[in-house]
Amino acid sequence: LFHTVKGGTDEDTILMLLTSRSNNQRQEIKAAYKKAHGKDLVSALKSELGGLFETLVVALMTPPISYDASQLHKALKGAGTDDDVLIEILASRTCAQIKDIVKVYKKECGGKLEKDITGDTSGHFQKLLVILLQGSRDEGVDEDRIENDAKELFAAGEGKVGTDVEKFINILGNRSHEHLRLVFDAYKKLAGSDIEDSIEGETTGNLENLLLAVVKCAKSVPAYFAESLNGSMRRAGTDDQTLMRIMVSRSETDMLDIRACFKKMYGASLYNTIQRVGYCDKLLLSCTSS
Repeated sequence: LFHTVKGGTDEDTILMLLTSRSNNQRQEIKAAYKKAHGKDLVSALKSELGGLFETLVVALMTPPISYDASQLHKALKGAGTDDDVLIEILASRTCAQIKDIVKVYKKECGGKLEKDITGDTSGHFQKLLVILLQGSRDEGVDEDRIENDAKELFAAGEGKVGTDVEKFINILGNRSHEHLRLVFDAYKKLAGSDIEDSIEGETTGNLENLLLAVVKCAKSVPAYFAESLNGSMRRAGTDDQTLMRIMVSRSETDMLDIRACFKKMYGASLYNTIQRVGYCDKLLLSCTSS
């Protein structure tokens, strides 16, 4: 890798070297490079690269939790808050991952994540984000609460004039995914429609998007990301940042499941779909080979 950087940048070789290793192995390469050459590998690569390829390589060289923390910091500290990034990360990560993100954010980004989120958001959207940020969902399934939770959700939405958003936030933000899946089944029997229909009919804007993301992740995180990837490629012009962020962050987590969900949901392979929209072929190497 040193010779690749020193002797002129060969992007294909760099990507082949990086994507054929796990993230842990990349961290070992980074440490070995610094020990052997007295230089930071990421800085050396950045000096030789540019554009989306540079962004991709830096992302691949970053530990997963640090990458999530950096994406949240960027979403909060950029020009305007990128609510979609806050929603994607906080709705999809496990409780343990969120607790680690909070610690790493403080160490590497120089601030408290909760303080930064409350400073940039408001209302019910803020409240649900803060609840998710605690990383303290209930564990397991509480059989005695399933029917009651379903009834409370129905009464809070379709069963009344106006919406009791607090009920939605409390139940969706605190129950385990396993429990919520059973609640959604009970809700459908009670209401004759899916919980998503109620959310779409009763809420709007970023709160609606966050509630829907929480529901979709409770049902299936891979299916949620398959839908997000499809959405990033259906817009006028590919949403490069969303596509890259999901592919990098899920490459060693559930990419095989995401690929299977994508094929089932859209009748085409993820690889071919990315290729068809003309996105950087190098991204294909990094993410669909996992």
